[in-house]
Amino acid sequence: MKPGARPYTTQLQAGLGLVNETKTLLELWSPGMTATQLHQAALDSGRFPTITARRLRNIVTECFAPRYLVAGAKQAAHLKKLSATLSTAELAQLMLIFTSRANPILGDFIRQVYWPRYAGGYREITNDDARVFVERAIDDSQTSKRWSETTVRRVSAYLTGCCADYGMLERGLRSRRAILPFRITTPVTAYLVHDLHFSGVPDNALLTHEDWQLFGLAREDVLGELKRLSLKGLMIVQAAGDVIRIGWKQQDMEALRDVLSKS
Repeated sequence: MKPGARPYTTQLQAGLGLVNETKTLLELWSPGMTATQLHQAALDSGRFPTITARRLRNIVTECFAPRYLVAGAKQAAHLKKLSATLSTAELAQLMLIFTSRANPILGDFIRQVYWPRYAGGYREITNDDARVFVERAIDDSQTSKRWSETTVRRVSAYLTGCCADYGMLERGLRSRRAILPFRITTPVTAYLVHDLHFSGVPDNALLTHEDWQLFGLAREDVLGELKRLSLKGLMIVQAAGDVIRIGWKQQDMEALRDVLSKS
């Protein structure tokens, strides 16, 4: 395990992409609301008639909260605002970023398995491919303890299922999934680069941050995406060799959120 890296967990078992459930929970959530309060609001709303109270609690506390209610719940606030204007596919890309941050095993699977397969011209990814990744991670001490055979099998299926929920793989209950075309959208590029900037990432380090690799983007790819943002007037990008300087037009994420919600 790399220094400072968090161990892999089985937290995805509480819920995979949960795109529609997340959108509904965002509608019910309001600033300052805790996970417990959100769970109660979700129960009272009647919006989840096919989900048991226990299952709903797990979705809120094990999935929604670690993804969107950390760091002052800024993720939930931003997504709630943007959900009125962004498409479901664009929201799902933002959810992918936050879910991968909360679950390093998913992000590493996408970076180490999905994109190399995509770039290599493969047409599908199987649960067995995910299983090899999980078993290697266990051997490399990426987990706090060794997982049982059953856990390995389940987590392997969670990884491919989560990728399917976010539009990267074919959906449905299956052990082999077709790889789908997947490209970061302009609003997501704008959100991510500003999120990294306001999190303290220096301009030169922005282009190689691991979050871009969730979308298969290397340094030059990211620079190309940022130049497109510059053409749209969202920022000023100056690049010379390995040095990049960015002129930031928005003073905080809330300002960017307002710009994106109006575009």
